[in-house]
Amino acid sequence: MNKPSDDKEFIAAPAPNEEVVKPPRARVSDAVDEGESLGEKLERKRDYLEGFLQKQPENLGAGEPGGELYEAVIAALKEIYDPEIPVNIYDLGLIYGVEITDEKDALVTMTLTTPHCPVAESMPGEVELRAASVPGVRDAEVNLVWDPPWGPDKMTDEARLELGML
Repeated sequence: MNKPSDDKEFIAAPAPNEEVVKPPRARVSDAVDEGESLGEKLERKRDYLEGFLQKQPENLGAGEPGGELYEAVIAALKEIYDPEIPVNIYDLGLIYGVEITDEKDALVTMTLTTPHCPVAESMPGEVELRAASVPGVRDAEVNLVWDPPWGPDKMTDEARLELGML
């Protein structure tokens, strides 16, 4: 038979007759500095958050995501609305990618809701014109793809909310 060793490899729950020492409960007043009111501390946190959200990445090229030219092209594409759905084509998920080359050309990869879309002939041309009209863009090209096919899962939350899908 095995004898229990004196070295305990486990921690047993305290016996009912043992006194359990609980740590003190945390209180809001413990977290507030004496020299600063709760309202002042909250206001300081808001200022920090606003600054954090406004901060732009450093050493970012104009054509990279987040860059000035890239974001200007995205903003221009957000001005184009699907004629049948009251949502812009970017939030609708029709734009699969935007690339800005070193020569400042905009390459837009997009799709349409279906190949039989009524604007299948005019929409890519409008996207190309709108992207090319952004100051700083030398030329624009649209690559219309059907794979992967568009689906409602490609829409942003804003588009879903606008269409009552959330």
